[in-house]
Amino acid sequence: MEFNDWKPIYKQILEDFGFSKEDDESAALLLSTLLIADSVEPPETLMQLIHGKNILVCGNAPTLKKELDELNLQDYIIIAADGATSVLVDREVIPAIIVTDLDGDVEKEIEANIQGAIMVVHAHGDNTDKLLKYVPLLSKVIGTTQSEPFGNIYNFGGFTDGDRAAYLAHHFGASSITLAGFDFDDESVREIKKKKLQWAYRLLQNLV
Repeated sequence: MEFNDWKPIYKQILEDFGFSKEDDESAALLLSTLLIADSVEPPETLMQLIHGKNILVCGNAPTLKKELDELNLQDYIIIAADGATSVLVDREVIPAIIVTDLDGDVEKEIEANIQGAIMVVHAHGDNTDKLLKYVPLLSKVIGTTQSEPFGNIYNFGGFTDGDRAAYLAHHFGASSITLAGFDFDDESVREIKKKKLQWAYRLLQNLV
């Protein structure tokens, strides 16, 4: 997705949640400075992994384990959305790509990263402390923002980790995108999470 297409959606998200565009931009600048040459992965690697492939995007809903049992994981390139990584790692499955804002089980994400997973790390106004703590520990990192991209910080579209992972797959030309571990009607989560799930559903509909 081009930023000009994303920009009006981003504006609606800012207004709906009361987020600060300036805070998002500051976080993106911070992430940019934390990405040293040895730790950066070029976007071309994502193109090689994704283009023309069948992609499985794993969210972290409680249904994920059951859904994984019903799939032949060898048929897919796997993209994990943040917390889904721990479920996969516990099954001794290393996702090819992890899309994360670093608020899940980051230790499991680091473990997967050491074993080869590419980290697509997202900066937003609420996670600067996590960026400072964890980004220096990572390798094979691609930085993203929900605000305007620049330099070594990209915006492939999407808002939550789950739908951002799907937008990533779409951006790089996946042949198909299968979702596992997505529950848009989860009543067990907090109200703000419910609102985010509604946005995730709405954004994913745009990819259909």
